[in-house]
Amino acid sequence: MTLPDETEGREWPVKPILEHLDDLRRAFIWSLAALLAGMLVALRFAPAIFRLIKAPLRGVVEDPETFLRNIDVTGGVSVAMQTVFWGGLLFSAPVILAAIAWFVFPGLTPRERRTVLGGILFALALFIGGVLMGYFLALTPALRIMLWFNEWLGFKVEYFLVTSYVGFVLKLLLSFGLTFELPVVLLVLGHLGLVTSAQLRRTRRHAIVLILILAMVITPTQDPFSQLLLAIPLIALHELCIWLVWARERRRVP
Repeated sequence: MTLPDETEGREWPVKPILEHLDDLRRAFIWSLAALLAGMLVALRFAPAIFRLIKAPLRGVVEDPETFLRNIDVTGGVSVAMQTVFWGGLLFSAPVILAAIAWFVFPGLTPRERRTVLGGILFALALFIGGVLMGYFLALTPALRIMLWFNEWLGFKVEYFLVTSYVGFVLKLLLSFGLTFELPVVLLVLGHLGLVTSAQLRRTRRHAIVLILILAMVITPTQDPFSQLLLAIPLIALHELCIWLVWARERRRVP
């Protein structure tokens, strides 16, 4: 039997476990269908998406059109599949998030639903911001540094393999996007009362060291510039989280 205070504020009746599993199956099917539809859209625009991936080379080499080469029979297929999958995931992200919300929201109060929705939107904004920062600020300098290291060691770089280049770009952008999700974890822990703003302030130095180590591990390049470019915004976001957790604590005070 469910206690009255456990369902206070909820608009939907409590469902048995089998109905929850059926809802989960439907949410999964909707998400998969949205991903496939997004991949079809990305397939239509795959050449344009690849041009965006290739664009940062313009500030690195004289002729980007001939600098990327394919010497593998399946190289074109590999690049196309990566482009279509990640492009499709980007296009279908709103529908996938809506399916997740549809499955989770019935078990939450209106206040909890607002919190979850705000967290999802904040996480999505941080991910997009991280990817954009990686693309516009880190990618071109990282490519220059990679070329410089080869020339410094005496290697003459006449071209990049297209599969290697696309993999490098996607890893760098994903590392920036995913790492920018860390503040969401702190905010969730603060919302649950597992951490306080005072604790976050006391462990600030340790957090900065961990962020620097994380940037060194996650960034696909080993140059300090890209690592600092990832670490500095994370340190700023960590400070922002301290203030947000503190503000929430102040609202809880009667």
